[in-house]
Amino acid sequence: MIKTVGVIGAGTMGNGIAQVFAQSGFSVTLVDVAQPVLDRARITIEKSLAKFVEKSKLTPSDRDAAMGRLSTATSIDQLADADYLVEAIVENAEAKRALFTSLDTLTRPEVILSSNTSSISITLLGAATTRPDKVIGMHFMNPVPLMTLVEMIRGQATSADSMRIASELCTTLGKTPIEAGDYPGFIANRILMPMINEAIFAMMEGVGTAEAIDAVMTLGMNHPMGPLTLADFIGLDVCLAILIVLHDGIGDPKYRPCPLLRRMVAAGHLGRKSGQGFYSY
Repeated sequence: MIKTVGVIGAGTMGNGIAQVFAQSGFSVTLVDVAQPVLDRARITIEKSLAKFVEKSKLTPSDRDAAMGRLSTATSIDQLADADYLVEAIVENAEAKRALFTSLDTLTRPEVILSSNTSSISITLLGAATTRPDKVIGMHFMNPVPLMTLVEMIRGQATSADSMRIASELCTTLGKTPIEAGDYPGFIANRILMPMINEAIFAMMEGVGTAEAIDAVMTLGMNHPMGPLTLADFIGLDVCLAILIVLHDGIGDPKYRPCPLLRRMVAAGHLGRKSGQGFYSY
């Protein structure tokens, strides 16, 4: 029976994941090494829940109850008794592997360890533990409280039972689980990132301005936002990291990151979070 959930990493994705678990009746411990990040996450969650109350999608008492189920900590030692874990730290294979090794020794052997990675191999993460059958990918979409998709990734050794438990958990959260194979980028980013990359190439080559490229995709293809606006929203550093995983993992030159993307990341122009990307914020 899953009652307490640990979420590691209190960035944009981590705090959104913690929020949906807390809203769905789970006791949640959100862990991050930096206390200021945890403080910011709590404020973000409070604001998000306030919007739900404003739109009458949540009662004030439900909001208060959700906040009451959320606690924070600066050490994973607080997660020793958790029934289920979601890792949402930086998109870096070595950092994730080291964390999974630690979680493996810390938690009860039957506990499922899931990763919110958007591109890194679940098989690779599972191999860093003594329970690869209980390691799965659970890739939420941003913004987590609003987006219904969760991409479920089965590693080479992930058991059918672990997939079933995690998929049922998604349904409890009001999400729709869709299974994807453990290949670089899974489904979402395998298709999305080459589109974003191609839009950046088109801009670099002067085919169109950022505004023109985005307008063609929103007005002509009915996308809710253009690829360059979306890249700014995701973070250009994250886009670059995923494209590198795709290029290295599949080896096809069609996944090579656009030089303009590399240049912008090198300049610290990361999109919305830095105040400057393809647009100014």
